[in-house]
Order: sequence, then structure tokens, then C-alpha cells
Amino acid sequence: MKLKWLTVAKWEFFEKVRSRAFLLSLVLMPVLVFGIALLPALLTVEEDTSTIVLGVIDQTGRIIDVLQERLNDEYTLKNGNPNYLLRNLITDEPLETLKDKANDLVVQGELEGYFYFPSDLFERGEFEYRSDNVANIRLQERFKRILEKIILEERLQRIGIDTTLYKRIKTKVSVRAMKISEAGEEQESGFYQTFLLAYVGLLMIIFMVLTSGQLLIRSILEEKSNRVVEVLLSSCSAQDLMVGKILGLSGLGLLQMFVYGAFGILIAMKTSTTTFDIGYLLLIVLYAILGYLFYAALLVAAGSPVTTEQEAQQINGYISILIVVPIGFMMLILQKPDSFITTVLSYIPLFTPTVMVLRIAAKMPSIFEIVSTVLILLLSIVGMMWVAGRIFRVAILSYGKRPTFRELILWMRQP
Repeated sequence: MKLKWLTVAKWEFFEKVRSRAFLLSLVLMPVLVFGIALLPALLTVEEDTSTIVLGVIDQTGRIIDVLQERLNDEYTLKNGNPNYLLRNLITDEPLETLKDKANDLVVQGELEGYFYFPSDLFERGEFEYRSDNVANIRLQERFKRILEKIILEERLQRIGIDTTLYKRIKTKVSVRAMKISEAGEEQESGFYQTFLLAYVGLLMIIFMVLTSGQLLIRSILEEKSNRVVEVLLSSCSAQDLMVGKILGLSGLGLLQMFVYGAFGILIAMKTSTTTFDIGYLLLIVLYAILGYLFYAALLVAAGSPVTTEQEAQQINGYISILIVVPIGFMMLILQKPDSFITTVLSYIPLFTPTVMVLRIAAKMPSIFEIVSTVLILLLSIVGMMWVAGRIFRVAILSYGKRPTFRELILWMRQP
């Protein structure tokens, strides 16, 4: 006996995967993500290639030389030249005249900007940075950090503490976070790795629902509008048609995620030393797939009665909101993965995939919780498929007014 739902799934998958729009999105999406999100970030951390000239109006008379020395020690270009070169702007002229002249030098491009250090800098710890571009946070943070050290050393000297001794006893404290698995194995980790793993898992679920889920509703709407569905139902049952569509478009979403995931791994290997446990990744993929199947069935149940593109977009938007609800609890889940509210959310099928992805990234749940939540998701998928099938078989041939909630209940009860 031929499995008609399998035939439908194959047709949906290969029909979409061969389209130019899908092939272009498969290639262009990673390029756009890299170009829009990652490339600017990489360019932001790129070191300077030429010396930056900055002016200094130093009313203390004791900052500029020390500051230049510290800058030379910490920041140099690849060719050995200083990253920052300070130009003393102090003369016998009044302060306002000095500032006006400094402003002109900035406008003319001779200076990137200039610092004004008032005479009470060591008491108040306040100074000014003036430039035509004050958005260069990296420059300002570097100078702020060095000046904090200089001011601190000056204050220590005033109260009779040897700054040389202070430098010797001063120690930088850093935390090396080690994650302990259920088997007692240690792995270096931290907030960045945990957050990134959770973020990738959430994006996987959200992306699959937003893209493949939207394709699913549009496919149903298009076939209803063109009356093609009437021909299809003459060859297979409504249940076969629905299951085939869900599985076929699920395969499409998985193919996209595989390509994007491979692309992301290649970038991570080139730009970072971060490593992830393969077991964690496989569990996240499992919850992503099960979560998508559940939401796909929910989309079919809610989307099959729609008759317009606007209604389809609204349905997709409402269901998408349900997916992102756990993001509001993201920090709570990451910090307290075993709390009561986190555990409760884990057993609500609408939130199970996203909450469990966050919990796995933070702290591996017990085997019992993993097995029980997977079983709940599987049962929920079967149940939602049954509900979706009951609604789909009637709604797919219904035109005109959108049915009420009471009518949907009646459709589900019909034998």
C-alpha cells in the first residue's frame, strides 16, 4: 500500500527546494547575516592602522607626559609606531581661547579630538573629551582606564603610600568558570558560551516556525484559493495531505538550519576558541524539531480556516508571540534552571521546546525531566495533529466567512 502522505511530503519538499527563491535564500541569508550582524562587529574590534593625533589642554601640568608614556606602553601599531600621539595645546592664552583654537584644529582635521584636564582633576576626577565624533567609545574607554590609574597613584602618593609597592601587591582577579557534567566531567565554560548556546537554540526554533510555518499556511491558502485542493483530495485523504505538507516543509526547514548551522560553525571555528558539547547540541536540535512539529500542527489548526493573506499573517504573528514568551524569562531560566517556575514552564507544551533549550544551555536537566518532557512533546504533537486533522478536513473546503471558535469545536467532534 502506497503511503500517500509520503508522496505529498516529497512533492512539497522537492517543489520548494528547486525554486529559485529558496536557493537564493539558502545562499543569501548567511551572507546577509554575516554582512549585517557579524562583519560590522569584526570591523569594530579591528585595530587602528595609523597613529591618532589628539590634543591635550592640561591645566594640572602633570598629566600629559605620564599619559603619553602609558599609552606607548599599552597601545602600539603593528609597524611599531604609537597608536596615540598627544599634542600639548597649553599656551599663556586664556582657557576659552585655547578651546576655540582646539575646536578649529578638530574641524580642520588636524586633531581627532582633544582632552581638557582641569586643575582640580586629581580631586574631582572629571575631564572632558571634545571631538566631531564622540561615538568612538573604544578610544574614550582606553583613556578613562589609564587616567583612573594615574589619578589613583597620585592620591596614594598624597597620603604617603608607596605607589611602587602598591603596583607590586595589586593583583588582577579573574574567574575561570568550569562546568561540571552529570558524569562529573569538567569543561571550561562561562556566561558567554552559555548565552550563545541558548541563543542559537532559540533562534533555531523561532526561525523554523517563522519561515517554514509561514510557508505552510501560505501553501494551504494558495491551494484553497486556486481550488487545487479539491483535485488533491480526490487522490488522497485530508489527513494524508496535512501530514505530508507538515513533514515536507519540515524537511525544508531542517535543510535550511543545517546549511546555516554549518556556516555558523565555520565562522565560530575561525573567529573563536569556544567549544560546545555535541550531546548538548543534539538535544537542542531534538527539542527544536519536536517544537517545530508541534507548532506546525498548531499553525495548520489555526491557519487552515483562513481565506486571506492578511488573516494568514495575523495567525502566524499570534503563534510567533507564544514562541518568544520564554525569552522574557530567559535570564531567570539561565540563572535558576531548577526553580519552580522554570520547571512548571518546562511541562507546558507551548513553552517546553524553548524553556528546555535554555535549561540545557545553563545546566543539564535530569534524565527524568528530559525523557518526560520529550514524551509530553511527542504526545502533544500527536494530539495536536489529530485536532489539526479534524479541523483541516472541513476547513480546507470551506470558503467565505471565517468560522467561529464554536464551529471549530463542532468540526473536531464530527465523526
